Amino acid sequence: MNRATQNFKIQKYIAVISVALFLIKLFAWYLTHSVAILTDALESIVNVVAGFIGLYSLYVSGKPKDQDHPYGHGKVEFLSAAIEGLLIGIAGIFIIREAVLNLYEPHSIQKLDYGIYLVAVTAIINLFAGMICVKTGKKNNSLALIASGKHLIADTYTTIGIIIGLVLLFVTGISWIDSAVAIIFALVIFYTGYKIVRSSIAGIMDEADMELLNKMVIFLNENRNPNWIDLHNLRIIKYGAMIHLDCHLTVPWYFNVHQAHDEIDRLSGLVKQHFGDSVELFVHSDGCLDFSCALCEKTDCEVRKHAFQKKIVWTMENISSNKKHQID
Repeated sequence: MNRATQNFKIQKYIAVISVALFLIKLFAWYLTHSVAILTDALESIVNVVAGFIGLYSLYVSGKPKDQDHPYGHGKVEFLSAAIEGLLIGIAGIFIIREAVLNLYEPHSIQKLDYGIYLVAVTAIINLFAGMICVKTGKKNNSLALIASGKHLIADTYTTIGIIIGLVLLFVTGISWIDSAVAIIFALVIFYTGYKIVRSSIAGIMDEADMELLNKMVIFLNENRNPNWIDLHNLRIIKYGAMIHLDCHLTVPWYFNVHQAHDEIDRLSGLVKQHFGDSVELFVHSDGCLDFSCALCEKTDCEVRKHAFQKKIVWTMENISSNKKHQID
């Protein structure tokens, strides 16, 4: 099963689970008339909408490249995540409104113990579903799946907090606890929405993924080949589950086209073996120049003009530069 298919399958299950959990929370609110449980139920509406939006986005992003979309359809995942984050933020605002109104006109709470049991079940299911989403999303580089997972996990934390508040309400009978709990976790929901929107905008604007870039630099340093004299102008762009990497690779100037291409294939093979087949590489080969001798570790070079001086360790800063490395 390829990554796009796996992402779509998991998101399909998440969408179905979201509907079931929403119905359970709605029933819990019907039994109790608790505004805190209503808070959880309203967030679940967002879960349902976001689940199906995420499902559609993964369906679109899984389509093969075509003439109109030569880099694929992966960008739709960023739009999906942005919509999901926006909906979460709106839900947070609406929940605060309902909680404040309940402070002035509190509803009588009924059958709170049943409500606590039902909501606790949804928290457990949400937690496991969210963890699976995030783990698979990180493995398959799917922002839509990661966003869905983080949303479900945030929903779990919110639910746990609400359960604690409901237990206090059940024990003490203090009515304003219901609204206070709802307001606190509405703010948490709003902040979660903001973070999701922020990450999706970063993807739309092709903001550098520093975490991924750092992993790439560490891996390349650990697997350097003597024929890879220099690597620079490295850039990474994410299109949903696809990662597009381009860079300039400096090889010995006397290599013919086939030999240079072999080195590119070797680099590409290593990267794909470590990061998965979702990585697409565009590598430009450069021939070394006289100043390259000082940093070249190739011991069998018969045309060396200068002695080797020192190895330049690739870093996020120097590997991203558009200039060949030199020893000052």
